[in-house]
Formats: sequence, C-alpha cells, structure tokens
Amino acid sequence: MGTATIILIVVVVLLIFWVIGIYNNLVTLRNNRANAFANIDVQLKQRYDLIPQLVATVKGYATHEKEVFEKVTAARTAAMSASTINDKIVAENELTNAMLNLRAVAEAYPDLKANQNFLQLQTEISDIENKLAAVRRYFNSATKELNSGVQQFPAVLFAGMFGFHAEPLFDVGEAERATLDKAPEIKF
Repeated sequence: MGTATIILIVVVVLLIFWVIGIYNNLVTLRNNRANAFANIDVQLKQRYDLIPQLVATVKGYATHEKEVFEKVTAARTAAMSASTINDKIVAENELTNAMLNLRAVAEAYPDLKANQNFLQLQTEISDIENKLAAVRRYFNSATKELNSGVQQFPAVLFAGMFGFHAEPLFDVGEAERATLDKAPEIKF
C-alpha cells in the first residue's frame, strides 16, 4: 500500500467519524426536545386533572354560561387526545384560550371569587400555569438548539438525509398574541 492510499483511507475514516459525530449530536438535540416536551406533559396532566374541578365549581355560580364550559371541556378533550407534539401545541393553545374565557366568566361573579374552593383551585391552576410557562421556555430552548443544529453548516448537509428537520416552537397562538398586542386596560 502506498502513502497516498493510506492517506485516503485515513481521510475517509475521519469523514465517517465526522458524519457520525454530526448524526449523534442531532440525535441528542432531538432527544433533549422530546424530554422537554415530556416535562410539559407532566404539568399538563396536573392541569387536566384540575380543570373539571374548576369547571364544576364555576358551573354552580354561572349556570347560563354553558357555551364557555363546553368549550373548555372540548378543548381539554382535544388536548388530551392529541398524539404528536405539533398537535399538542395547537390543542394546548386552544385550551389556554378557553381557560381565559372561563376566568373571565368567573370574574363576573363576586360570590364565586370569595368561594374557598374556587380560590384554592385558582391558586393551584395559577401555580401549574407558572410551571407550564417555565417548562415551555425550556422546550422552546431545546427546540431552538435542535433547529440551529439542523440548519447550521455542515449538519445541514446531512440533516435531511437522516430525517432531521426544523421543529415548531411552543408559542402563545394567534388569539393570545392579539390580546398581548393590545395595551392593557387599567381600572380603578
């Protein structure tokens, strides 16, 4: 074997190890994103368990707000039955919007706002929403890292071949974004 052949073999072996390193890095990034969403699932399970209690408590005060309760229940069911991460993101945005409507109904009933069960449920849901916000930030960070890894050179040359692609972030959704774009009302 000549020197040129040995050099060629070494270069090929190095290229193979380099591609393997890129692939392994992309797998790690994808798994980090999946793990981040699993953390969201834990918080969502707690949220799903509390929603029926909250709805039942509010229903006793707001019997004529049937449509709001139906939307919350339907959104909860859709969120629980979503199978892919992307479907869950869409369903969770719908559930969040339905929960905002439920809170608005609850605010309209002064006696309900003083009810101990309602206050306790509202505190628990607020706690879960704060935890959800934290794990969603972590999920978006993991997704950003995956997307950067997939889109950066030289990984972009191999990502498509290995089935890696950019993934969506967990954002607030269109309805919530419209609400956030408005200036807040200040009432005294």
